[in-house]
Amino acid sequence: MVVTSIRLTQFVGGPAELVDLAVTAEEAGFDQVWFASDPFMLHTWSLCTAAALRTSRIHVGALGMNPATADPSEMAAHLGTLDLLSGGRALAGIGAHTDGMVPKLGLVGEDIPGRTAEAVRLIRALIAGEDAPTDGEHFRWEPGCSLGFTPPRRRIPLHVTAYGEEFLTAAGGYGDGVLPILFPPETAAEVVGWVRAGAVAAGRDPSEVDVAGCVWVSVADDPAVAGDLIRPTIAFFGPYLSDHELAVVGLGTEDFAPVTAAMRAEGVAAAAELVTDDMLRLAVVGTPDDVVVRLRRLVDAGVTQLSIGGPLGPDPDAAIRLLGDRVLPALR
Repeated sequence: MVVTSIRLTQFVGGPAELVDLAVTAEEAGFDQVWFASDPFMLHTWSLCTAAALRTSRIHVGALGMNPATADPSEMAAHLGTLDLLSGGRALAGIGAHTDGMVPKLGLVGEDIPGRTAEAVRLIRALIAGEDAPTDGEHFRWEPGCSLGFTPPRRRIPLHVTAYGEEFLTAAGGYGDGVLPILFPPETAAEVVGWVRAGAVAAGRDPSEVDVAGCVWVSVADDPAVAGDLIRPTIAFFGPYLSDHELAVVGLGTEDFAPVTAAMRAEGVAAAAELVTDDMLRLAVVGTPDDVVVRLRRLVDAGVTQLSIGGPLGPDPDAAIRLLGDRVLPALR
């Protein structure tokens, strides 16, 4: 059975609203809730902690914990603490969805894949109660580094937040799961193929690797309302896409040139006005029936987790309940 999850960011609401939405997701039948981690945004660790204390069943994940900006020792301590607070419901997504967000911090984006692989290895050792390895290239800790407390589980699922063929293939070799952004959703089959190939190359059973298809969703009974709502999201993330990704839905980087220029000069609102109807195909948009059709194609392509990100709908709380009532039952 496919796993279902909600991804929440500050584009959907403030911290109190996001925690309330996590509670709604639990009530609506979702299996997991993830809070995104990006520089200068609302912090995933605080949101995860608050959500864990407000829920009892749903698993709570910190998504995109970037080893270019946070040390694995901090990540392991957060995850172990979250597992204690939640009664064994912590999840982690280690890595980043793009290398384009760290150069402004004076960091090298090209190091993210290597740092991610080492971070996963270090965190696994610490959570398991072992001394951390000392032979890394990016993290050279002294001997004897270990976690100062005991989490309830000795293995917390560590997903890899990866991008691009090389990184996604490598992630299939060592991650408990992979969290690729399927932007557009039609890239699912290709991405699943890369992850499975990486698992096979590492001598693993590909079925052991959870492939969480992360898509942006806007659902409403009026498809025009759903489309207008997601234009800012497409304006923000679309310029990061490659020609290869855009070509899947018949677009190219030249189509996004006006959007990118407006984003830099005037911000998201101005850029959103330039998002065309054709660009809406980069996300999952429309009525509940429309959304079911697009999401089912992801499952058919081999995705084992459907990860639904905002804006969700005109009223995010109502949208989550709508998804729980009319979309999730059709996919299980």
